[in-house]
Amino acid sequence: MNIKNVDICVGLAWGDEAKGKITVHLTKENKYDFVCRWAGGNNAGHTIYKDNKKYVTNLIPCGIFYGVKCIIGPDCVVNIDNFFKEIEYLKENGFNTDLIKVSPKAHIITDEHIEEDIAKYKNKLGTTAKGIAPCYRDKYGRTGKRVKDDKKFEGYIWDEELYGNILCEGAQGFWLDINYGNYPYITSSNTLPYSACSLGFPPQLINKIYGAVKIYDTRVGYDPDFPEELLKDDDLKKLGELGEEYGSTTGRQRIVNWLNVDKLIKAINISGTTSLIISKVDIIQKLGIYKIYYKEKLI
Repeated sequence: MNIKNVDICVGLAWGDEAKGKITVHLTKENKYDFVCRWAGGNNAGHTIYKDNKKYVTNLIPCGIFYGVKCIIGPDCVVNIDNFFKEIEYLKENGFNTDLIKVSPKAHIITDEHIEEDIAKYKNKLGTTAKGIAPCYRDKYGRTGKRVKDDKKFEGYIWDEELYGNILCEGAQGFWLDINYGNYPYITSSNTLPYSACSLGFPPQLINKIYGAVKIYDTRVGYDPDFPEELLKDDDLKKLGELGEEYGSTTGRQRIVNWLNVDKLIKAINISGTTSLIISKVDIIQKLGIYKIYYKEKLI
């Protein structure tokens, strides 16, 4: 094994923690040989700016914006149409899509998965309706279809091992993890950084874990811990407006709440975060009001 170093960027909240911007910055400042996604599908979204232009991707890792090989790992799920739309979008904007590879072991999201998601989970659990949960169910039920089984991916199959310096970018966040989130109001994959080892490296090679969080909490989708009553709070409503809190994948309005420090501390400790990156401090400064939940009290 010729892997020298692995860094990981993980979300410490409910997604939307600026992981894309952080990953792009790390890619720009460091000499990575690969940038990899380890979980989830096109239910995630990264919004980044390069040369003052805005780009949004849902599945393809952010290394593509700086000419680094991009791997979609074996524990990801892939919507074929969405994948190739992103390929065309990146081509049209001048990026080298030959750098993009997909693990042959990644599973494929079918139209049936999406239809089932819409019918069963979208309204009940507030999912993104991308077919993620049914696809993972079929994977673990050993009835799924893998990328290696579909000829459309010719030229995009990852048939080598990782080497050199690697950056792994997370999708969603710690409190959406299938095990640690508020079940069943969570995603259907493992969002914790150690799940990145599914890409093919041992945990001993992990060097830095960059934990991303905002100075306040947000989430989309139904969750009793984020009741819709929060949308009626004038201060939180103003905070959401200042922070432009709308999902990059769905466009849905995010529910905003004050930072839960208790949950943040737990996420830092369990994830093994070595570097904490807090974003949108300028937004809270514009609001001029700052509150936190600490020891289960709002202060």
